[in-house]
Parts: sequence; structure tokens; C-alpha cells
Amino acid sequence: MRRFVWILLALALAAPAPALAEEALRPGGEAVVKAVVDGDTVVLESAVMGARQIRLVGIQAPKLPLGRKNFPTWPLAEESKKALQNLTLGKTVRLSFGGSDKDRYGRLLAHLHRLDGTWVQGEMLKKGMARVYSFADNRAWVGPMLALEAEAREARRGIWGLRFYAVRTPEELSSWIGTFQLVEGKVLKAARVKGRVYLNFGDDWKTDFTVTIGVPARRMFRKAGTEPLSLEGKRIRVRGWLKRYNGPMIAATHPEQIEVVANQPGTEEKQ
Repeated sequence: MRRFVWILLALALAAPAPALAEEALRPGGEAVVKAVVDGDTVVLESAVMGARQIRLVGIQAPKLPLGRKNFPTWPLAEESKKALQNLTLGKTVRLSFGGSDKDRYGRLLAHLHRLDGTWVQGEMLKKGMARVYSFADNRAWVGPMLALEAEAREARRGIWGLRFYAVRTPEELSSWIGTFQLVEGKVLKAARVKGRVYLNFGDDWKTDFTVTIGVPARRMFRKAGTEPLSLEGKRIRVRGWLKRYNGPMIAATHPEQIEVVANQPGTEEKQ
């Protein structure tokens, strides 16, 4: 299995697909990293495009409270911050963009490369200090990021050695509502209702886990070469914020949230 993951990783990094090409990203200048806020956020010495704070697009690191009342520190949050400090603090980085360039907080959504060519997001994923976290309007380089995450997960590096970040089964989701999760299971039924596709993982859609795919997302899936209804009977891994709509539910807004996987459970992470 590990050899298979390494082969996928090598293919993803070597393939001449547009998403992997440097030209797929828009250049955004250079700046020195003055401070590291947490494992996916840094502050620059000087403003770029009117902003100094950078949210490393495409990844989610373990979270720190950062002044939020009653917000618990996620496991390995301090270690993740330290890893990002070692990679970037005091160093000049090149910014590049593959989608929306700012979030609602005014932070830049950028890929970061050091001047020696090191891709910061890639290093955080390889170390197991972050996981892939993409959006419909920011999907560049998600393919290689997923491959790097998979290799770290297989090796149980960093967060992947902890139950807190485990890939869940559809049967264990009730206590995780309101959190970001990776869920793996077999799609028992795929149905389209009023334009929206529902992927059901149990016999009772009113109580069991469901993935929903709206009309805009369906178009993205088709453009990427996947018809959502064709996922019936397949084992998939889906990532997203877990909500309760009847039973547990994740809304898939873009195709990179769903990976078709082999018929082996991916939930054996250690506690």
C-alpha cells in the first residue's frame, strides 16, 4: 500500500497537467515573513496588495484559540505553528495565487514558495502538520496537495497519528457535527432531486450520512470528468464541514472534496 501511495505521489508531482504548472498560478511578489500566527497563517514585514497577513491557501493546520473564548487548542497546534516558523520565519517568500486572492477577513489567500524553491504548503502536508482544505473558488494545485497528504497519512506522520484527525466512518459522525472531517465509506445510493444530487451512505436517508452536490458543483464535477450519479456503489473519501440535515451531511461544492478510493477502509489511524 505504501509503495502504491508513493507511486501516486510521484505521478502527481511529475505529471505535466496544467494544475501542476507554475504558470497556473498568478505571481504576487515577494516579502519577508515577520511573524507566524499559527500553522497556516503568517504576517509579512511589508504589505502586498494592501495586506500583510497571509492565509496559506489549500491547507488547514491544527487551530489555536487566538483570543476566541472557550475555543480549545487542537492537538499538535503548537507543533504545527513551530513547523511553519522553521519553514518561513525571517525568510523571503514568493506569493502566488490560483483563485480568489483574499478572504472575508482581508487576508491574502496565497501559495508560498521560499527562494530556494521550497513549496511551503507542500512541506506542511508532507510533515503531517496540516491537511488539504480547498474551496470552489480556489482549487489550484489541490491534486498534488492531496497526494502529499495521502503519503503523510499512510506514514501516520503528525496529525495522522491521532484519533482527533482520523478518517471517519459514516456510522461514527453524530458526535462530530460542526467540525471539519474526512469521511470514507461506500455510496449505497445516488439520486437527483430537483437538480441536487444526494449520495446516501445508509438505508435511511433521514438519519444516515449523506453528501449533497448542488447544481453549480455538478457542473464542476462534469467538467472535471465525473458524473456525481456515477459514484453510486463506489467507495469514496469526502472532506468538509459536517452539518446535520436530517442525519449527518457534508455539502460538496467542488470535485476535489471527493476522492474515489480502493475498497479498503481508511480509518485505521492510531489513537
